[in-house]
Amino acid sequence: MKEAIIHSIFPTPVYLSKLDRKLTSLELKFVDKNKKDFFKNAGNITSNNNYILNEKPFLNIKKELYLIIKDYFEKIISPSNNITPYITQSWLNYTDKNQYHHKHAHPNSLVSGVFYINCHEELDKIKFFNEVYKTIKPEVKNWNFWNSDSWWFQVKTGDIILFPSNLVHMVENKEGTNTRISLAFNVFIKGTVGNNKNLTELIV
Repeated sequence: MKEAIIHSIFPTPVYLSKLDRKLTSLELKFVDKNKKDFFKNAGNITSNNNYILNEKPFLNIKKELYLIIKDYFEKIISPSNNITPYITQSWLNYTDKNQYHHKHAHPNSLVSGVFYINCHEELDKIKFFNEVYKTIKPEVKNWNFWNSDSWWFQVKTGDIILFPSNLVHMVENKEGTNTRISLAFNVFIKGTVGNNKNLTELIV
C-alpha cells in the first residue's frame, strides 16, 4: 500500500515565544510585593491587582508583550481590516508545591497569554484540553494530535504562550520547591470587524 499523507486542517494555534531579557530588580521587587496582596484561587493564589500591566514597574514588559501579540495577530489571524489588539485585564499567579491552577477558559476575550516569571525548567507545564464530546471513543494504543483529549507543553522562565481564550487549560499539582509565578493576560480588539457590503460589519 502506498504511504498515506495526513493533513491537519483547522488546527488550534498555541503560540510560543520568549522575552529576550531577564527581569530587572525593580520588576522582580514588584512581583514579590504583589504576592502579599492576593486572593485565594481554587488551587493557588492570584494578585488582587488585575490590571497589573498598567502599573509603572511593568510598563516595559507591557510594550514587549504588545510586539508579541501583534505578531500573533499578523501570523495567525491575519486580519484584512485595520484592527488593533489591546490587553484588557492582567494579573499574577503564584503556585507553590502541591498547589494547582484549576481547569478554566477565559470568557470575554479573544486571545489569552501567559508570561512565565519563575518556573522549574524540568517540572512546570501547562496543560490544554479538547472538550468536544465524542460519541464513539475507542481505547487508544498510541496518543497523537488527532486522538488526544489533552496536550501539555513544558514551560521555562521567560517563556510566553498565546492561545485562543476559549481553549480550556490548567496547571496540575505543582512539583518542585520553587514558587511558580506567571503573569496572565487577556486580549481584545478595537476597530472594524467584518465587511459593510456583506452585512457583517461590527465596529468595536
